[in-house]
Order: sequence, then structure tokens, then C-alpha cells
Amino acid sequence: MGYHFIDKKYKNYWILASSIFFYAWGAPKFIFVVLAAAIVDYSLVNKMHAVENRTHKKRWLVFSLLLNIGLLAYFKYANFFIENVNALLEAMGVTTIAWTEIALPIGISFYIFQSITYAVDVYRGVNPPVKNFSLYLLFILSFPQMIAGPIVKFNHIAHQLANRDETADDRLLGFYRFCIGLGKKVLIANVLAVYADRVLNGDLHAASSAAVWMGIIAYTFQIYFDFSGYSDMAIGLGRMIGFKFPENFDSPYLSATISEFWRRWHMTLGGFMKEYLYIPLGGSRGVSKNRVLLNLGIVFLLSGLWHGASWNFILWGAFHGLFLILDRLFLIRLLNKLGTIVSVVVTFFIVVVGWAIFRMEDFDAMKLVLEKMFSFEAGTAIQLSLEYWVVLAVAVFFSVVTAFRFGKMAETFFLHQETASVAAHFTLFVIAVALLMLSISGIAASGFNPFIYYRF
Repeated sequence: MGYHFIDKKYKNYWILASSIFFYAWGAPKFIFVVLAAAIVDYSLVNKMHAVENRTHKKRWLVFSLLLNIGLLAYFKYANFFIENVNALLEAMGVTTIAWTEIALPIGISFYIFQSITYAVDVYRGVNPPVKNFSLYLLFILSFPQMIAGPIVKFNHIAHQLANRDETADDRLLGFYRFCIGLGKKVLIANVLAVYADRVLNGDLHAASSAAVWMGIIAYTFQIYFDFSGYSDMAIGLGRMIGFKFPENFDSPYLSATISEFWRRWHMTLGGFMKEYLYIPLGGSRGVSKNRVLLNLGIVFLLSGLWHGASWNFILWGAFHGLFLILDRLFLIRLLNKLGTIVSVVVTFFIVVVGWAIFRMEDFDAMKLVLEKMFSFEAGTAIQLSLEYWVVLAVAVFFSVVTAFRFGKMAETFFLHQETASVAAHFTLFVIAVALLMLSISGIAASGFNPFIYYRF
């Protein structure tokens, strides 16, 4: 609200101050780490841009990448590394390493990746560095998407940092999109999370195969509506203050192959991995087929590891990497012969099995879940209320039939001023306010509000 009542020349400073306050409220100790890292990284990139010699430029880029990857490795993976080293030492009968666990800073993966895009884009000459440090901080810390994405590449937003004009339509479309995202998170994801946790955190030995399947299906739609809901909220908030962030999801459960799934799911992560990892590794042009398959495997192992410091995430990345390799070898041709509907069903089945691996961090529990899914055992049934079936039906409908493209449709419609009518705006506004009120009621009535993507 304050943003829209202050002079244009102060608007960026207002967003920046609000963003720093917002982050400090959630992580007061880590804001100093983020600010210190940003100061150093901004200086390194400026040094890199100032030198003419290509070798020296590359040296400054390496310093910047080491800083960012080092921070990510320390805060996100040091505990995981020490745990595994200690497990190995214990198995060998050797004294383990004393270690104090490190807390995970909120959203570290997202702002580290954005710092990397800034350094690499400046190095490649895609964009010059920003004119002052406050604009760089604004790029790194912009509150709408700083803790949960989407990952915004510097070259996508560079021109918007200093010059942008939000219109009344921008503010309204942003508001509609925000309310849709909040509704997805609170009214669908949170409700399904109750049932997913009841099964997958319960007595798996006693659970029937049908109960396990219902738990995994609940989680399949929970994770989609949770993360896509957060993305919609971030895109909507950004739009309300003039930023046009990239889309992050495009009906992923309608994919006919795993390759297509990864073009539709968490698209900004896929784009980052492709542009800043897969292509530098050699990509798929001018290299052997075996090298292409190796590059895919490396990218998806690292993609799995990015999602969390746990072996199940690495296994999940390997699982998807395997199917991407199979796509390249023969699977896409086979699925094309089977037809679109069969291909979508098969791909969805593969994705659901992948989510079982992703969800269960304990390997024994994961093994048990996978066995239950394919053994069709009788056992304790889960009591499913009418609420579950209604919300699941809504989730299936809006992920398969329309995929909550309401925000996109509204934007397309209102880009043409001559077709925008007061009646249409009024309808969209009423729907958005209804979703907002229902979501606020849901939050107030329940203490169960899991942030599923916090750890990522």
C-alpha cells in the first residue's frame, strides 16, 4: 500500500527497505549473512566487468561462483556431509566428528541462484552490471519471490529494476493472481496435506495398499498446489508493484512424457539448470549421444540434491534422470505410438511413484511405501471424509482441466484495453475477494499451515 502513495523516485527504496524488514522478521540473524554476501558479490562482479582481459574476467567470475556455491554448500549441505561421514566412521569403529548443526537460512537456494545468474549474465555480456548497489539488492531481495521463487534470471528483470510503470490493470491482475495462489495453498494444498500426513506419517505396516495410494495421491496434488500457489502469490505481488516475473508452472500433470513434465514443472529451475549447468557441460549439440545422456544424468542428480540435503532427493533426481535418458533412447517414440491419453496416464503414474521417493526421507519407510503401492495388500483403511473427496476433485479439475490458468486468461484478456469491461473486472474482483476471505478464514481456523518448500 505504501508503495502506491510515495513518489516514483523513492519506490525502489521502499521495496528494498520493506524486503529487508520482511526477511529480518523471519530470519533476524541471517539477514546480515545475506547482506554481507551481497556486498562482496556485487564488488566481485564490478571488478570482473571492469577488466578487459578474458582470463582475468574468468578469474573474478570463479571467485563469485565460489562465494555463492560455498555459502550454499555450507548452510544447506554441511550437516548432511558430516552426518554421512560420521555414519561411515561409526561403521569403521572410528571416533566421530563433533559437530554443531547449522541452521538453514530461509530461501537460500533462491537468492544464491539469482546471484549466480547475475554474475554469469554480466560475464557473458548479456547485461551490464546495475548502476548502484541498491538495485542489486533489490534484484536479490525483492520480497515477493525471495523465499520461495520463482527463480528470476537477471537478464529477465534487469530493465525492470530501474524503469517500470505499473498500471491499474497490473495492480488488479496482480491482486487476482495473488488471491488465486493463496486459495491454491490454503484451500487445496493444506487440506490435502492433512490426509497425506495421516497416512505417510502413520503406521505404514498396518496401512492397506489403497490407503497408501490415497496418501501419495493427496501428496501429489498437495505439492503441486502448494508450490504453484506460492509462485502465483509471488507473481501477483510482483505484478502489483510493476514487476513481471516468469511463469513457474504450466499444467505439469498433463505432460505426455517426463521430458515434457520438466518443461512444465518448476520451469524457472529447469531453465536455470539448462542455461547455467546443462549447456556449459556441453548440452546436446555437437557432442556424442553418450555425453548427452551423461549431461542429463549429472543435471538431474544435482537437481535432486538442490531440493534437499537427503539421499531420497538424490534418488528422486536419479529416478527422473533415468526416465529422461529413456525418453531419449526409446520411450518418447513408444508413448507417441500409444496415443496422448495413454501417454499422459503413464507419465502421471511415473511422476506419482517419483513423489513417493521424494516424500519419504527414511529409506525403510520409502521401501515400505513402494512395496505397499505395488503389492495390493489389505490392511487398515483410512477414513476419508467428504471434504477430502471434494477437495481432491477440485484439485484434479483445476490441474487437469484448467490448471488455474484463470490468471493467465485474465491477463491475456485485459492486455487489450478496448475489450476490458467493468463487468468483467467486477466478476474477477468478486471471485478474488471470495477466495481471499475463504483463505483468511482457513488460516485463522487452523494451526496447520505447512510451508512445504521451506527447506528447498
